[in-house]
Amino acid sequence: MAVTADEFAVKQKFFPKLARVLARVPLADELVAAYYAALDRATPLKARGILIGALAYFILPVDALPDVVLGLGFTDDMAVLLAAYNIVRNHVTEEHRRRARETIARIRAGAPISA
Repeated sequence: MAVTADEFAVKQKFFPKLARVLARVPLADELVAAYYAALDRATPLKARGILIGALAYFILPVDALPDVVLGLGFTDDMAVLLAAYNIVRNHVTEEHRRRARETIARIRAGAPISA
């Protein structure tokens, strides 16, 4: 199933990319909360698929707007994620948000993060 391959890629590449670009990513807490919701088996499959697709777009090396374009590079990534997030926001729980805040704090402190 395609979701499984995308899920594997997201698990492998999400945190390394986030750690590299955290300072430039708007709404990082929602991005990480979406990650946790997407991998939570309690999240409905349709919602997980939508979020995995949006997160996969974030980690892809080929982009509509390359991430290195100053000031605009993450605009398309965030537009895709926010569209997905708005569709499934009722499935992003306070637990996902709490874990996101803790993870971002660890990244900013330089601690290693694993999937």
